[in-house]
Amino acid sequence: MRKKLRYSIAAIAVFAAAVYLNNTNLLASHREGKPVLLAHRGIAQRFDERDLTNDTCTAARMLPPKHDYLENTILSMRAGFDLGADIVEVDVHPTTDGEFAIFHDWMLDCRTNGHGVTREHSMVEMKALDIGYGYTADGGKTFPFRGAGIGQMPTLAEVLQTFPDRRLLINVKSRDPLEGEKLAAVLNALPGEHRELIMVYGGDEPIQTIRRLAPDIKTASRASLKACLLAYIGYGWTGILPQACKNTMMLVPVNIAPWLWGWPDRFLNRMEAGNSVVFALGPYRGGDFSTGIDTPELLAKLPADYSRGIWTNDIEATGKLREN
Repeated sequence: MRKKLRYSIAAIAVFAAAVYLNNTNLLASHREGKPVLLAHRGIAQRFDERDLTNDTCTAARMLPPKHDYLENTILSMRAGFDLGADIVEVDVHPTTDGEFAIFHDWMLDCRTNGHGVTREHSMVEMKALDIGYGYTADGGKTFPFRGAGIGQMPTLAEVLQTFPDRRLLINVKSRDPLEGEKLAAVLNALPGEHRELIMVYGGDEPIQTIRRLAPDIKTASRASLKACLLAYIGYGWTGILPQACKNTMMLVPVNIAPWLWGWPDRFLNRMEAGNSVVFALGPYRGGDFSTGIDTPELLAKLPADYSRGIWTNDIEATGKLREN
């Protein structure tokens, strides 16, 4: 009996040592350099983020503006890159005349002087809209951007042409697989070196379609993020990277990261070996992954020498923090 107990204790000790050695960062290589910054919506007007729902009109909750840029415009994207963004995120909607409009909202009514579902309009119609029409920081007393946003809604084609050598993250706002087909056709028409700069995330159905039709494009959806995280937490201690974690974009909240086997360097090296990229987010508290690394306090939750991806909603502030 005692002999069996000793064998069991020895086996447990050997197993624990193997898990430790396979996941300790003491034996992991570390990539030097500065973090890779992903600017959510380029440089945008900030808004009160408390108690948001899918129906919240964020333009009506704008904080006092610190700059004149409107999100998802060529000007805001260029400013985002100039302020230190390595990647800029844009939102797309298909239009009735075969284009993709760069615009965040499902409906036009909040931000613009238009009405109705965004994807039910032509690009010709939306080019005539004022995308700064609905912004107010004082409950509707003043609208500082009215008139400034006329004609500023770009097409995806214009963005790709303007930034052929810059990295972009495209957000598909729908769950329509046909939108995935249309976007895959646009991306597959690009030169290979341009496609390497593009990532796509969004609804499960269009992302599954893009993964099938444009398999070289890195993608992410709620389903793929969940599948990767659960599989990695389940058996990532072995050093084996789950298939769900390969050729993908992974979003990791800072309060979840320490629970990942081998965080930071072992985990990040494994993801990189699987042709995947990782971006750290702010804390996950349920709902959508929209909180960015936007303050010194959140940046401090990452390793001091962290050199992989960071998702930020405030590229102006985070770009300065990276340089310090």
